[in-house]
Amino acid sequence: MEAVLEDTSSELGGMLFSHIKEGDTEFQEGGLRDFFLYRDLGIAAATKGQVVAQLVKANRPPEEGTGWHRHEVHFHIVLMLKGWARFMYEDKVTLVKAGDCVHQRPGIVHFLFDYSPDMEYLEIASPADFTTIDVPAPYPVPSPTPWA
Repeated sequence: MEAVLEDTSSELGGMLFSHIKEGDTEFQEGGLRDFFLYRDLGIAAATKGQVVAQLVKANRPPEEGTGWHRHEVHFHIVLMLKGWARFMYEDKVTLVKAGDCVHQRPGIVHFLFDYSPDMEYLEIASPADFTTIDVPAPYPVPSPTPWA
């Protein structure tokens, strides 16, 4: 199947109409973390790099997690669709369950250290090609929950 992109640049400052149907794009390896799978929703192409929207799901157990890092972004949200994940946001453990939405303010230091086997979330960030910067560990991190 082909994703539908329609040029409406004259009306919307260079942005395109986009309609990505289930099956148009597949979950793939090769994203930011090798223990997750990523499904591109076509928003980066439609907004010409202004915004990225992707589905992210667990692919392997959380052995080491993401490590402490921050993103250079203008906007970043995570909407948990299935399962759960535990993050450290600075010095606070935060459980994010299906239905929860987190706005990660620009530059917040965080660590995703634990997640369920069925974890899946929608991530939306701007700009699309945001930078991730590893940082020294500012706080201790709890151990992940082993998968059965």
